[in-house]
Amino acid sequence: MTFVWGAVLAAGLLLMLSPWMWPAGAGARVVVSRRGRVSRLLEDAGMPRASVPATIVVAGVCAVVAAAVAWLIAPVGALALVAAAAGALAPFAWLRARRSRLLRTRRALWPDVCDLLIASVRAGMSLPDAVASLADSAPAELRPAFAAFARDMAASGHFESGIQRLKTALADPVADRIVETLRMARQVGGTELTPVLRALATSVRADAALRAEVESRQSWIRGAAVLGVVAPWVILALLAMRPEGAGAYGSPTGVALILIGAAVSFVAYRLMLRLGRLPEPRRWFG
Repeated sequence: MTFVWGAVLAAGLLLMLSPWMWPAGAGARVVVSRRGRVSRLLEDAGMPRASVPATIVVAGVCAVVAAAVAWLIAPVGALALVAAAAGALAPFAWLRARRSRLLRTRRALWPDVCDLLIASVRAGMSLPDAVASLADSAPAELRPAFAAFARDMAASGHFESGIQRLKTALADPVADRIVETLRMARQVGGTELTPVLRALATSVRADAALRAEVESRQSWIRGAAVLGVVAPWVILALLAMRPEGAGAYGSPTGVALILIGAAVSFVAYRLMLRLGRLPEPRRWFG
């Protein structure tokens, strides 16, 4: 009986670990998936025209520059390696910060967009004309995307393709809800578009106010995380600038200390950010 329970437990553990031990696709599919994530990050950060290879090249250049600067400051190989890893991750961290900043900025603008759409529909405008009119009346940060939609409608007159390109250009969870609501109203018709947009505007306003209050109270968490990660490495760089310090950190024990410290710093920083992060709404069919 003990053997049976042990076999069942081993089979369960094997099934739990199988997605990581035997992935479903080959190496080419893994590369495509990674490129897909980078493309999505560029799109959400407001840089849809930037290419994935260019982003990877920039990350490589940043890694080389960071390693060279670290080597000039303190000629320690392990420290230069850590600096190279940090430099390679810096562009992606900047893109994530830009994405978060855009989401916070746009979150307060979407209720006004809903109000403008409601006013246009009540004035008797057709749905494509109501969306195209936002090129002149929407907040300045959103006007370029709606201006591109107006040009698409003037050139082709096809609402589905134009609204899909608008959704890609906006790259925002709230914009996805608005676009999918407009698309459904265009396809099936009905008189519920105005109440739905009004309810969406009310929900977005309440969510933006709550998030702003919570983020202001949690801002010290990010400051403490950055300070806790950067301070030990500044001290290490100052110590490694001295010849005896460089010799100590260049030894096998020093290399192991630097690599373990880098791993602990990365895990601690990510853990603190995850504990203080608010859940973001996911995109709809994005």
